[in-house]
Amino acid sequence: MKKKILTGDRPTGKLHLGHYIGSLQNRIKLQNDYDQYILVADVQALTDHFDDPEKITENIIEVAKDYLSVGINPNQTTIVVQSQIPEIAELTVYYLNLVTVGQLSRNPTVKYEIHQKGYNEAVPAGFFCYPVSQAADITLFQAELVPVGDDQLPMIEQTNEIVRRFNRLYHTNVLKECKAILSKTSRLVGIDGRSKSSKSLGNAIALSDPPAVIKQKVFQMYTDPGHVKASDPGRVEGNVVFSYLDAFHNDQEAVADLKAQYKRGGLGDVVIKNSLNDCLQLLLEPIREKRNSLDNKMVEEILYHGTEKAAQLAKETMKMVREAMCIQFVWHINNTK
Repeated sequence: MKKKILTGDRPTGKLHLGHYIGSLQNRIKLQNDYDQYILVADVQALTDHFDDPEKITENIIEVAKDYLSVGINPNQTTIVVQSQIPEIAELTVYYLNLVTVGQLSRNPTVKYEIHQKGYNEAVPAGFFCYPVSQAADITLFQAELVPVGDDQLPMIEQTNEIVRRFNRLYHTNVLKECKAILSKTSRLVGIDGRSKSSKSLGNAIALSDPPAVIKQKVFQMYTDPGHVKASDPGRVEGNVVFSYLDAFHNDQEAVADLKAQYKRGGLGDVVIKNSLNDCLQLLLEPIREKRNSLDNKMVEEILYHGTEKAAQLAKETMKMVREAMCIQFVWHINNTK
């Protein structure tokens, strides 16, 4: 049997080039060799978007369209809507008894994200505990491999701590530890050059952006503030346009030539931005066309069947979990009248 992989995204907006290079390309490859589950994590998205649930619900279909348009094959990959698997919530409650507030507060990823969002002491309990929910996601679907960035490694370790404690406490081996598949791609910088490409920061090029918007965003990109005239020598390091050319251009020799000319002087920012625009238009046109061919009903059917398949696996896992915990309650009553 193929090993199971679990990955996913929060449906807080349409996916962008950062997702494409950071995870989507890898998922397309992984689906050929593994039993891959992709979770549309709408419940997790509510931990910090609880005041705008309509936005999350609307984006479930949009994120699924992005998956299908880049080449995620629903015959190879199971796409699951998190909120439609109630066993995740049940397992999360059980796991909450196996971790302490201290353990969660020391989780480096949680600490960073609390600081980033400015929660401080006002952090919602749901957000504070989301690593436990993630552990439930991973173990419920019996995933042995989880693709993550290195910033998410503490989440994987927290999951494995829960697994070890559960198995030790209940004298079982029902739950499997998981391993991280680390992304080989560094994070894509946002078009503002100040932080990673992000939906929430509005500094990303969406996979579904029309040509005019792509060009507009490319020409907003920061280059080298000291490169005032085309004849001036320019810096390549930290230059957002060259970061994107490195990531997406299919002729890296041509990129190397552009870099050399830019550093010598004699190459204007408009030239390198036009080169990047041409490259991204070529990449995104077939993705956009495929996306436009998908209607909502078709996507809903794919989500429904994927979620139904996942629900069966979730029921099987929860049966084993309840039996291990000796809480598999059975009614012994006669309902016949």
